Amino acid sequence: MAYGPYQHRGTCMHEYMSSVRAWGLTCPGFPEEIGRARRWTRDILSDHPCAKMATLIVSELSTNAVTHTASGKPTGTFHVALALSAQVVAISVTDAGGQPGKPHPIEPDQDATHGRGLSIVMALANHLGITGDEHGRTVTAELLTPTALAPQGGAG
Repeated sequence: MAYGPYQHRGTCMHEYMSSVRAWGLTCPGFPEEIGRARRWTRDILSDHPCAKMATLIVSELSTNAVTHTASGKPTGTFHVALALSAQVVAISVTDAGGQPGKPHPIEPDQDATHGRGLSIVMALANHLGITGDEHGRTVTAELLTPTALAPQGGAG
């Protein structure tokens, strides 16, 4: 008897699988790895409605990790994690630390070419969380999916 994908003897594997899917990628702390993290995110989320915003967030947070932390040192790394549910796309970037203060948005000069990354992430994300310390921080941005944002039907 032939079984379909994720089936074994009449039992569907989805009974044992979480409704949340998660992926992780660790990159060397070189600037060219930011592009790899961006492509990886785009490939995973491909046709998802939040794919473009998530890819931009990965780009900005990875750039911050490489530029402002020990992740950008010759032996540094940064880690990108994606978690996807029906309601939320969560994007986390973990750096190697090296900075005593918590990341915060700044007000760059109008002509400045840097300094807007965290502000862009804050504008795109429905929620932003920062955990860790000078030994390593994780910045997590959450995007609500169209399913989560859809008005709930009901008697009115």
